[in-house]
Amino acid sequence: MGDTVTFIGFGEAGRALATGWPGDAPHAFDIKTADAATRSAQRAIYHQAGVIGHESVATAPSGAATIFCLVTADQALNAAEDCAPHLQPGALWLDMNSVAPDTKRMAAKVIEAAGGRYVDVAVMAPVYPAMRAVPLLVSGPHADEASQLLACCDFSNVRMAGAKIGRASAIKMVRSVLVKGLEALTTECVLAADAAGIRDEVLASLDASWRETRWAERADYNLDRMIVHGLRRAAEMEEVVKTLDALGTGSAMARATAERQRDIGNRHLRSPKGLEAKIDAILSNRKDQAA
Repeated sequence: MGDTVTFIGFGEAGRALATGWPGDAPHAFDIKTADAATRSAQRAIYHQAGVIGHESVATAPSGAATIFCLVTADQALNAAEDCAPHLQPGALWLDMNSVAPDTKRMAAKVIEAAGGRYVDVAVMAPVYPAMRAVPLLVSGPHADEASQLLACCDFSNVRMAGAKIGRASAIKMVRSVLVKGLEALTTECVLAADAAGIRDEVLASLDASWRETRWAERADYNLDRMIVHGLRRAAEMEEVVKTLDALGTGSAMARATAERQRDIGNRHLRSPKGLEAKIDAILSNRKDQAA
């Protein structure tokens, strides 16, 4: 088995991590290549990123020593199941998807049964603009070797989270309760404030209480994240719900956050510049849907 690196899932995160890859060009497969309607566009993305694109999930992992799995949360287990029959013995499967610990443990069983070595990797911040400097948490029985490999691939911010699969993802999932929840709460707050004609007053009041960042800037950023990535974040929050339910601590806020993220994401809006324009886009779209 050689040193070939393959990306399974080649969306925003995959492209960011593969950019300027040290050494030989990595391989990549994205499910969009399997769809005639999106195949040409995906081929162009492969070419632009300088990777060797595959059109079949059967050929992409074959011969790869290291596989980065970066699909959407709802496809993480499916990706493991689809790729497992084609893995080389001993291949490292770096599961970087934002899913619950139980989901990762199920995927690990699939990969390990096929002779691969599964690693739980949690991506702890947006991949842009950090790229391979994005903070990563790594856990599982093969975490030491995975950390060394990541360092060789120019990942510069990797920390060990433990020897158990699911520990890294548990940290990510529980953290998301607050991070994604604040986004959802911010949206409810600024939409209601705007509807009541008191947006400036509410934001000024928040500025007085939270001086580190102006709340207009924070609200603008949070709305942008939901408009651009609402569906992906909703899928992650569903995994957060699974995590909290497994812990038995309650998941009411996480469930509500998933609903709010999905509501915004399903509008398929373009994110305009500025908080006021974002609020107008969301409210105008709601009126259009009600008409």
